[in-house]
Amino acid sequence: MVSRIDRKQVVDTALRLLNEVGLDGLTLRGIAKELNVQAPALYWHFKNKQELLDEMATEMIRRMAGRLEGGGSGAGRSAGTWQEMLLGACRTVRRELLAYRDGGKVFSGTRMTDGTAAGPLDSLMTRLTEAGFTLEEAVRAWWTAYNFTVGAVIEDQSVHPVPGRREIRDPAYDESERERQIGREYPLAALAGRTMFGDLEQGFEVGLRVIVAGIEATMGPDARG
Repeated sequence: MVSRIDRKQVVDTALRLLNEVGLDGLTLRGIAKELNVQAPALYWHFKNKQELLDEMATEMIRRMAGRLEGGGSGAGRSAGTWQEMLLGACRTVRRELLAYRDGGKVFSGTRMTDGTAAGPLDSLMTRLTEAGFTLEEAVRAWWTAYNFTVGAVIEDQSVHPVPGRREIRDPAYDESERERQIGREYPLAALAGRTMFGDLEQGFEVGLRVIVAGIEATMGPDARG
């Protein structure tokens, strides 16, 4: 018996359904129902949910690969400074992952199922080494900025769980209620929440620039003087 659905159909459906139900609500049974097939039909393509998540993450990188090749600008490897390239690439990753509900969680800790990610990575490493970084420094620089970006996306999606709807906040992050609960005993921690969970886009930009400044100060041609 051969399944009448293909692997891409399953993944496309899973990514669409993810935006409706979130990662916790995403099941093979639910995807099968969307495709109007029995759940066992999906096992021709994926042995379990983790294999499906790996393929979903790989499809995400396929969809953003072209923009990452140009450091987020689409303008090619040599466009702009290395700082602009790094900022652009991280902004691209953030923007693309925020387009999927729980996109950060799906993307982190998964294994790519093909070599799509190698092209953007090679482009980024080329740009940084051409700017005077050693390969190890280039890797450290990108890996630090990338992990900050994915972590920031996960935190962002905890506060704003619905893609494209920034006005919707999880009630658990109600700033006034948080301050009421802990403000008397921990006043500074209470006030810190407004910066931590308030304007998350601004927080991402500030944090990313701190990382780039740290890279400038500790590695690469600028640090060596």
